[in-house]
Amino acid sequence: MSSRRTTTITGSLVAASFSVVLILSGTAGAEAGEPGSDQGGKSVDQAPPGVETTTRLPERISVDNESEKTSITAMVKNEGNKDSGKINLLVVGFDGLTVKGVKGCAPIPANSLPEGSNSGFRCALDHLAAGASKSYAVDATYDLGKAGKVCLPVQSGDGSKTYWQQGPVPFGTTNPSPDAPATPLLLGTDNQPVNPGADELPRTGPARELLPLGTTAAALLAAGAAGLWWSSRRPRRQES
Repeated sequence: MSSRRTTTITGSLVAASFSVVLILSGTAGAEAGEPGSDQGGKSVDQAPPGVETTTRLPERISVDNESEKTSITAMVKNEGNKDSGKINLLVVGFDGLTVKGVKGCAPIPANSLPEGSNSGFRCALDHLAAGASKSYAVDATYDLGKAGKVCLPVQSGDGSKTYWQQGPVPFGTTNPSPDAPATPLLLGTDNQPVNPGADELPRTGPARELLPLGTTAAALLAAGAAGLWWSSRRPRRQES
């Protein structure tokens, strides 16, 4: 860890790197492997008959402590027995996790982002065949002095329905190791500060993980990505 990093972020976390699907240039290294967790995923609106969309995130990512860069692979899959037709995958960042780019996808304008999020991209698919999947390389940064979350909603082509939503689910660590070049983060783990005596991380963004969809719907519809549900209800969980 550089002296600059130590001075500016006393709560920086450090450790070794580990696996995600793709390695993006300039980000922390990782071994190849398919993202395998739908943790925090739930069905929201009814999908067309025979269509069953889900998403996957890597169970672990690695953050470079100097650059704060990391790479994530987001995957959408059709586990049904019919073609999905036109759908959208959204990749949305919260708090300390900022989505900088998703290969092949369009950024959501800042004034059209869901409440509490800091960044997002929309990935349009003309169709996803039954049993098929599509993976996207996500370039992101992670401020290790904060909590960080990511959300993957799958919407209809016109953005009017959300068939599935994974998250917002956190990446983090509860066991920081100072002076290592990188910090490994686990999916579904709230990030903890490295400095002794710190009771909790700064809390930003929505107070609840799922918030009611209000004026955000109109903004997202204008961006071609409407219907992102942050409702306080807990819809039925997708059975694996």
